[in-house]
Amino acid sequence: MDKTDKKILNLLQADCTLSVSEIAEHVNLSTTPCWKRIKRLEDEGIIKARVALLDGAKIQLGISVFVHIKTQHHDTEWLESFASRVMHYDEVVECYRMSGEWDYLLRVVVKDIAAFDAFYKNLINGIDGLSNVTSSFSMEEIKYTTKLPIT
Repeated sequence: MDKTDKKILNLLQADCTLSVSEIAEHVNLSTTPCWKRIKRLEDEGIIKARVALLDGAKIQLGISVFVHIKTQHHDTEWLESFASRVMHYDEVVECYRMSGEWDYLLRVVVKDIAAFDAFYKNLINGIDGLSNVTSSFSMEEIKYTTKLPIT
């Protein structure tokens, strides 16, 4: 990946609605070579998707909850089962297997405390083998970005 690819990626991270000709102009390429670079970046999986980012608060999904999970199970079969079940919860927007004190970290987005309570009950009753589940509510979003620091 060269400097031009990085410029293209930074432009797309800031605004994926830019046309290929606009991107090409910013990186001093003609349209076809620019399009070929973008296509290659997509084919290689560097560009995973082009999406619209929504303001959760404006669509009544303004509560972020970080759910820390411990389990007694660390075998591959349990992990695959857990991952499969977590994928079915629309409220879970991020899920990580962690090192350290907690085994998993989920970021859950809901409209209110009652919605989280329903999610929580569904989670603890729907997944066997959870030994400790604790939640932290985000009080204020200070920084949120999907833009990776490409230099």
